[in-house]
Amino acid sequence: MAKLIAGVMTSHVPAIGAALDNGKSGEPYWQKVFSGYEESKNWLAEIKPDVVILVYNDHATAFSLEIIPTFALGCADEYIPADEGWGARPVPVVKGDPDLAGHIAQSVILDEFDLTIVNKMEVDHGLTVPLSLMCGQPKEWPFKVIPLCVNVIQYPPPTGNRCYNLGKAIRKAVESYDKDLRVVIFGTGGMSHQLQGPRAGFINSEFDNRFLDKLSTDPVALTKIPHLEYIREAGSEGIEMVMWLIARGALDEDAKEIRRFYHVPASNTAVGHMILENAPY
Repeated sequence: MAKLIAGVMTSHVPAIGAALDNGKSGEPYWQKVFSGYEESKNWLAEIKPDVVILVYNDHATAFSLEIIPTFALGCADEYIPADEGWGARPVPVVKGDPDLAGHIAQSVILDEFDLTIVNKMEVDHGLTVPLSLMCGQPKEWPFKVIPLCVNVIQYPPPTGNRCYNLGKAIRKAVESYDKDLRVVIFGTGGMSHQLQGPRAGFINSEFDNRFLDKLSTDPVALTKIPHLEYIREAGSEGIEMVMWLIARGALDEDAKEIRRFYHVPASNTAVGHMILENAPY
């Protein structure tokens, strides 16, 4: 049977991808960011997952104001890196797992979560930057990827509680799949940041680190944070942090924290990262 073995939470700052793609990762400013992922890259290479379920948000690439799915599950064979205005990132095509994705869709929808099934879409930095942070710059990604795109762009986004419970439904779906697969789930986005208005560049490190503490030890407390608190304490884009709760909901309540990293700044935001493992550790 398939087994969900761990969760990886990470920011997906677009400038991180640009730094890698333009050979700037060794510069002092960016080296501080990338050094925080070296141990994590080694960990991922050692555990060798077969599939990664990657929770992220699209940035008006695959979806627009014409169609806004709350949760969209990629069920395609592959996903092409998107051109976000300056050319597609020079990274490998993302290979999917339509069989497992279809199984997850069936299980989760029958558990009364209304997913949008997507059989063709391009993927932007929200998905490819986390892969680069955790895998470097390989000729091909070392595992299959199932994208789960969450609306945190247009109001109303899903609540943290809804996201956490979706994670539980995904865990149930994965572990009812009849193939022997090792699965890791990524929760991406955040942390505190705001891209526009009088508070552009806003970062709240105290809120970020409190969120990381609770994510590790008391995730249920995070499910009670209302949208307005995210906006006030984490900026208008801080709502992306609810996507981490999907990954956290898919893990044991007492999942073991094995890695944490937090750094300010990276472009105009903070970078947060955590790895949690399910038992047996």
